Amino acid sequence: MTTLPASSARHDPVAGAYLTTSRMVSVLMLLTFGLLVTVVVAATFGSVHISLINAFTDASSSDHAIFFAARLPRLIMAVIVGAVLAAVGAALQALVRNPLAEGGILGISGGGALGAIIALVFLTRIGASETTVVPLVAFGAALLSTVAVYRLAQVEGQLEPFTLLLVGVIFNAFWGAAIMVVNSVVNFYYAHTILFWLMGSLEAPTWHEVVLVAVLGLGGFVALMLHARDMNLLSLGDEAAAELGVDVDFLRRLIFVATSVMVGAVVSVSGIIAFVGLIVPHMLRIAFGSDHRLLIPASLIGGAGFMVIADLIARVAIAPAEIPVGAITALFGGPFFVYMLRREGGKPLGL
Repeated sequence: MTTLPASSARHDPVAGAYLTTSRMVSVLMLLTFGLLVTVVVAATFGSVHISLINAFTDASSSDHAIFFAARLPRLIMAVIVGAVLAAVGAALQALVRNPLAEGGILGISGGGALGAIIALVFLTRIGASETTVVPLVAFGAALLSTVAVYRLAQVEGQLEPFTLLLVGVIFNAFWGAAIMVVNSVVNFYYAHTILFWLMGSLEAPTWHEVVLVAVLGLGGFVALMLHARDMNLLSLGDEAAAELGVDVDFLRRLIFVATSVMVGAVVSVSGIIAFVGLIVPHMLRIAFGSDHRLLIPASLIGGAGFMVIADLIARVAIAPAEIPVGAITALFGGPFFVYMLRREGGKPLGL
């Protein structure tokens, strides 16, 4: 019987047979090519159609001004936000062993949004730097929300999948109510900003925001990738994973912190954009398997493409007006979540 050389294949006892280097590279290259195609299409179309050739060759043209001043930073932000949210969804699903887990559904994004709003409305009034304090407080609130949801969903020391979803729904309602309380006591300027955070939008990002989210998102992604194999073992359960050499408590804390940093960074600039972390990892898991060594980077690329498409629809559907991109992802994600809930309802939830 012929065996694969160690240099070309990596066996995982949970995620399945062999994940060869060539298969991993080919899948990621295919997804990257699809992402590049969607980016080119999204760069060309919008409320105003432009010529990319003209944008790059004629610095005095309106196409150049539109592309580099408005469309390019928005496209890059869409790529980063979608990539981060999808990678977070894949990691959270591994952590709680629940294919329905996602930052928006579990109330983590709502907690981060409330933190960002409180920082923007109250802390910046006393001289705090908006560019520093808003992402920091959003991260802290997202982390607290993550830990609280996880702890409250445990029944007799065991994580109950449907209890987790119920706790997430309750937290979403609570954070939404808290945000509306803040909204009722602020002026019109802040009320408009709060509405932006509730609906989710990629409108007019600054280059500073793009760099901030990119750096924090990349840091969290690297931390998750370094422990991707441990996430595979985690699907066996905490005791089995520990017997196979996984430091379960450390892994859980790492996923908590990494995903909270990533969600906090995204929410601080784009508001609440839900369901990306549910749809993308699930479709990629069906297509390429559940090995997180492939699933997490695939989700990163696939989420970027999904968000670029959603943002393109938001920009062109009722042009020259614009739909919040969070509404577009919700229109896709709501029915998909119901389908997933019905599909998983008749059996124990697990990856």
